[in-house]
Amino acid sequence: MTAAVTGTARRMWTVFEPVHGVIYSGAAKPALEEAGLRGFWRGYFAARSSPMGAVGPAPVVAAFFSFAPSVVFRALPDIWQRATPERALVARQRAALDALRATAGLTDETIGPLAGAVDLLVEAAAAAEHSGRVLGAANAALPTPDEPVARLWHAATVLREHRGDGHVAALVAAGISGLEALILRAGLDLSREVLQAARGWTDEQWQAAADGLVERGLLDAGGRTTAAGAQLYREAEDVTDRRAEGPWRALGARAAERLVESLATVAAACRADSPLPNLLGLPPVG
Repeated sequence: MTAAVTGTARRMWTVFEPVHGVIYSGAAKPALEEAGLRGFWRGYFAARSSPMGAVGPAPVVAAFFSFAPSVVFRALPDIWQRATPERALVARQRAALDALRATAGLTDETIGPLAGAVDLLVEAAAAAEHSGRVLGAANAALPTPDEPVARLWHAATVLREHRGDGHVAALVAAGISGLEALILRAGLDLSREVLQAARGWTDEQWQAAADGLVERGLLDAGGRTTAAGAQLYREAEDVTDRRAEGPWRALGARAAERLVESLATVAAACRADSPLPNLLGLPPVG
């Protein structure tokens, strides 16, 4: 039973992660800029951190985990001088609506047949338990919108941050820092150039952390993740799945399967329009 549910947790991630991610697409940019959040990173940090209020950079460094602190400190608290968290929350919902309509063709007419699936996703999000999950809890505390497309994005975002918080906890428990997690993934299957640039680490910081992983036997001298490193990371991924299974256990396997069938096309369209290469190693939808 646990193995089956864990598989469902990983599968459902492929559905709600791309839906959440439209907030970072080009179609979302105008609404964020209109709120005073010009530039990709201002919009990114405001959209993700606004549910926590006018928080300073230190908690965001901790919660976002894999970003270089210097990148976060450039964005915060400056963004709150440009847009209050309340204004940022309104802007991100409008941005998500604009992006889902442009990316996945979701209009008042086309969302109708998906209403049942949206309700199931909302139900799953409501079943998520948020102890120790700061971003998940902050998003879950926001009112669930009435507008169907906004409901879809809100539920996907709650589930995304709930899973992300759990992943951070699993990596911390495994003794892996945010930068070390990037290096291990770059040594397995993702691009160092993309990961390092997207998270703002210098060559010196990257090399120092890599040297530490070599000493621990998790990385070889050529920058490839060793068998021990791959096993450690795989175990953290498995823990992430197990700790993300609660919403799907509550929803049930049949309902989860209906969700995948109903939202796979929407998720695939959102994934195809992603502004960045796959930073998470996200498997194909479904």
